[in-house]
Amino acid sequence: MIAGLTLAFGATMVAGAQTSTGAAATAAKPAPPLQLQNLTPEGPPKDPFPPANPKYFTATSPTTETVNAFLKALWGYDVNRIWRVEAIQKTQAPDVAKVIVFVSAKTANAKVQTTEFFVTPDGKHAIAGNTVIPFGATPFADARKVLEERADGAYRGSADKNGLMLVEFADLECPHCKDAQGTMSQLAKDYPNARIVFQSFPLTEIHPYAFKAAAYGYCVQKQKNDAFFDYADGVFNTQAGLNAETGDETLKNAVVKAGLDPAAIATCADSQATKDEVNASIKLAQDLGVDQTPMLAVNGHLLPLTQVPYETLKTIINYQASLDGVSTGAAAAPTLAAPGK
Repeated sequence: MIAGLTLAFGATMVAGAQTSTGAAATAAKPAPPLQLQNLTPEGPPKDPFPPANPKYFTATSPTTETVNAFLKALWGYDVNRIWRVEAIQKTQAPDVAKVIVFVSAKTANAKVQTTEFFVTPDGKHAIAGNTVIPFGATPFADARKVLEERADGAYRGSADKNGLMLVEFADLECPHCKDAQGTMSQLAKDYPNARIVFQSFPLTEIHPYAFKAAAYGYCVQKQKNDAFFDYADGVFNTQAGLNAETGDETLKNAVVKAGLDPAAIATCADSQATKDEVNASIKLAQDLGVDQTPMLAVNGHLLPLTQVPYETLKTIINYQASLDGVSTGAAAAPTLAAPGK
C-alpha cells in the first residue's frame, strides 16, 4: 500500500543484527554516523545502529546521499524517526539496486526495524512489495509539475498553482470520498494560502454512475467554479440514488442545489468534449499512480486521505511546504527539524 511506503515504508521488526548481504567489497563510502539526541537523562548519545560496512555497498547508483535525501522527503515530517542506510547492492537484474535501511526512534529502548526496497535502472522509482513510488532526492517534484500543468478540477482557496497545492482525487459515487469531505473542508480553513482542487477520478468498474456524475461536475464548474462544491455535496448526500432507476434525477437535483439549470448541464455532460475532459482527468490519476480514492496529492506527494490521522496529515503538509519553500497561511506552523542529523 502507498500508505505503508510513504508513512512507514514497509518496515519489519528485526533483533538489531545486521542483515546478511554477502556482497563483494567496493570503494563506496558508507553513510556517516547519525548525530542522535540523548536517549537517557545522562551519558553520551547512544547509536542504535551497527556501523555501515563498505562491503555492502556494491552498486554505484543510487548514492547514499540520494537515498538519504529520498528518505528525508518521505519521513522528514516525523522528527522522532532516525535511520541509517546499511546497504546499496547490485542485484541479478541489470542496474537494479537493492537498498537496506535500518530505522528506529529517538526514544529509550526503541526497537530497530529494517526496510528494503529496489531502485529501478533509471533511478526514478522505488519498489517495495507491490508498491511503486517516485524515487530521488526530490521524489515529488515531477508529480508536482504535472499537477500544476494538468489538474483542472474545481478549486477552493488560492488561484496560484505554484504555491501549496492540495489535489484530492475523488469519485462522487465513492463512500470513502464522501467521508473525506469534512477533512477537505477543514484543510481549506487551516490552510488559507493553499489551492485545494477536487480532481475527478471515477472508478467506473465498480461505480457505474461515477463517470456521468464527474461529467456533470465539469459542466457545473464551467458555469461557476464555486457551485461545483454545492453540487458535489448534493451528490455525496444522495449517493444511494446513483442507480439505473434514479441516477439521472439524483444528479439533476444536485445541480438544482447548486443553483444551475439541470437541462443545460445534462446537455453539456453528454457532449464529447466533456467526456474527453473526464477521461483526461482519469488519465492524470493513472499517470501519477493513483490507485484508490480518495487520494490527496500534497505538492505531488500522494497520501491515502482517509488512512492518515488529521494531525499527522497537517504535519506532512507543513513539512512538504517547508521543503518546497511555499507559504501555507496556517495560523501557526510547527518548526520542523530534519531527522538523522
